[in-house]
Amino acid sequence: MYTPSAIDFCSRCGHRTHLALPDDGDTRQRAICTHCGFIHYQNPLNVVGTIPVADDGRILLCKRNIEPRWGTWTLPAGFMELNETLEEGAARETDEEAGADIEMGRLFSIISVPHVGQVHIYFCARLRSLEFAPGIETIEARLFAPDEIPWETLSFRTVALTLRRFLADPHSTQVHCLSL
Repeated sequence: MYTPSAIDFCSRCGHRTHLALPDDGDTRQRAICTHCGFIHYQNPLNVVGTIPVADDGRILLCKRNIEPRWGTWTLPAGFMELNETLEEGAARETDEEAGADIEMGRLFSIISVPHVGQVHIYFCARLRSLEFAPGIETIEARLFAPDEIPWETLSFRTVALTLRRFLADPHSTQVHCLSL
């Protein structure tokens, strides 16, 4: 189970915090400022990405140039930023990691990953071009036929799970809600 990092000092006033149950009926201990009473909540991070597919059915994967899991293959994805929608974040990450021109499709999967405090959200996407310009986080962006996917060197379980579900029925309109 994911344990939030300790928040020792208040982000508002800089004074020490202590762990306690807030007086608002909350059932979880939170870091509460001993001076101003501000309650520091820690919530899961959203990872957003795409399953970019060429018209011939090949899927775009990116070889990671960053840790964790440097040198392994992944779908283009990353942390959602403030002031963007899920779709905007997924499109931005696809552009940043692969330099791919996509047409955003439907929501495909939502995977809760509580042991790392994340939720992974993937959209289907159609590649409008087969030319890629990977960013600094990517060693290589490459298309793989379904039978060529490098399963043994995929970066994360959520990527493998998403790809397996997608390949099982690429035309399904079902949204896959899963937990790891």
